[in-house]
Amino acid sequence: MNMHANAKPGEAHGRVAVVDIGSNSVRLVVYDAPTRLPIPMYNEKAQCALGRGLGASGKLSPEGVECALSSIRRFSGLAKAMEVEELILVATAAVREAFDGPDFVKRVQDAIDHEILVLSGEDEAKYAALGLLMGVPYADGVIGDMGGGSLDLVGLDGGVFTKSATFALGHIRLSEAAEGNPQRARTIVDEALSELKWLKSVRGRTLYAAGGSWRALARILIEQTNHPLHVVDNFTLDTDAALKILHLISGAGRHSLEQIPGIPKKRIDTLPFAAAALEGMLIASGAAQVQFSGFGMREGVLLSCLPDELRQQDALLSACKTMKERTGRFSVKGREMLDWMAPLYPDESADEQRLRYAACLMSDIGWNEHPDYRAEHSFIRVLRVPYAGLTHAARALLASTVYVRQNGSIEDPLVQSVLGLLDEGQLSWIKVTGLALRLAHTISGSAPGILPKTQLKIDQGKLQLILCDENRDALLSEAVLRRLKTLGRAYGMKGTIE
Repeated sequence: MNMHANAKPGEAHGRVAVVDIGSNSVRLVVYDAPTRLPIPMYNEKAQCALGRGLGASGKLSPEGVECALSSIRRFSGLAKAMEVEELILVATAAVREAFDGPDFVKRVQDAIDHEILVLSGEDEAKYAALGLLMGVPYADGVIGDMGGGSLDLVGLDGGVFTKSATFALGHIRLSEAAEGNPQRARTIVDEALSELKWLKSVRGRTLYAAGGSWRALARILIEQTNHPLHVVDNFTLDTDAALKILHLISGAGRHSLEQIPGIPKKRIDTLPFAAAALEGMLIASGAAQVQFSGFGMREGVLLSCLPDELRQQDALLSACKTMKERTGRFSVKGREMLDWMAPLYPDESADEQRLRYAACLMSDIGWNEHPDYRAEHSFIRVLRVPYAGLTHAARALLASTVYVRQNGSIEDPLVQSVLGLLDEGQLSWIKVTGLALRLAHTISGSAPGILPKTQLKIDQGKLQLILCDENRDALLSEAVLRRLKTLGRAYGMKGTIE
C-alpha cells in the first residue's frame, strides 16, 4: 500500500490515536491498544468542511483550514495528556486534491511537529476495506466508503482485495457538482459508475457501506423498517427494500428530513446526496443487499499498526477475552466452561462453537450489577457491545443467552423484542446454553479450577453430572442439584448426580 508521506504507522504496543482529516470533518479517536479490536476510549469530531468549494476553486476552504488547524492542535494536546504512544494523522480527498494541500500539510506539521499521511484514493479505500474485514473476514462483493470528498471502492472476493476505484463523489462534492439537486446527483453517479466495468461482477452479492453519511442513512433505514436492534454495524437490508426508502430520502426536502428522528442536523443538507449515491451504487452493482459497517478507514489504519500476532486473532473472541480480563471477578476460564459444556453439543459447527465460546466469555458480564437488574443490564450490554464480527442475529442470540444465564426468561418482553431475528432451533440453543452457563457458575462459584472436577454426560436418556473429586461436599449443594434438574428439563432429560 503506497503512502504519500514519509511517515508510516509503526507497530503499536500501547494507546493509539488516529486523527482523520477528512473533507467534511476532523476527528480524533483514541484506542486502548494493543488488542485485536480496541474499544475507542475517546472520540471527538470538529465539523470543519475543508472540502467545501473545492470543486469550483481547487483550493481548501479558508475557514475550514483555520478550523482544522485549531482542532488538530487541540487533538495533539489531548493525545499527549492521555499518554498516547502513537499518534497517526491521516488526510484524505480534500487535502489530496487541493492545490494548496501541501501548504496545509506543512502548516500542520509546523504547528504540532508531526507528519501527516496523505492517502491516495486507493489507500483510503483499502484501509476502509481492512476495517470492514475486522468483523467480516470473508466479505464478498464491494465496499463503498463515502466521505465528504470522495467515494472509494474496493472489490472483495471472499475477503481478498480485487480491483479498486475512487471518485470525487463525496457528499459535499456531489452536492456542489449537482448544484443542490439530488436528481441531478443521481445522474452524475450513474454516469461515473457506468464506466466501471468490474462493478458488474458484484451482481447478486453484497454492497458493504462505510462512512459517516451512509451510517446516518442506516439509522433512518433501521427506523423506517422497524428493525428491532438499533445498531448500525452489520445492519443488512435487501436491495429492493433499501431502494424504496433511499428514493424517498433523496427526493425529500429539508423540512421533511427534519421530521425524521435521529438525523444529525449537520447532515440534513447533504443526506439526500448520500442517499442518491447509495441508490446509484446499488443499481450499478446489482448487489442483492446492502450491509452497513460500523468500522472503516480509521480502524483499518489502526489494524495496520498492530503486531502481527494480534492481527491474526478472531476479533470477536479477542474482544470478549479482553472484556473478561477487565470486568471478571474470580475469572473462571472461558475455555473451561466451553469444554465442560461440550457433551451437550455433539454436532455443533465451528461457527456455533465460536458463538458458544463468546457466550462463555461474556457470561459473567453483569456480576457487579444490582441483582434485581443484573439480567436486564447484562442483556443490554451484550446486545450493544461495540464488537466486530457479530451479525444482528448473533447479537440477539448471545444477549438472550446471557439473560437466561442471569436468571432471566426468554418469555420476558425485553428478550421477546429481538427474538424475531432468530429461528426455533436457536431459541432452544439459548435455553440450553444459558442454563448450562448458570449451572457452571453455580458449581464453580465463578472461580477457576473447579469445573474440571466435574463432568457432564448424556447416558440412557439422562443428563448426568459426574463428580470426579472425592470431596463431594465442595461440589454439591441444593442450588447445584436444582439447576441441574432445570437444565435437564430444557434438554428433555432427567438431571441426575453420579
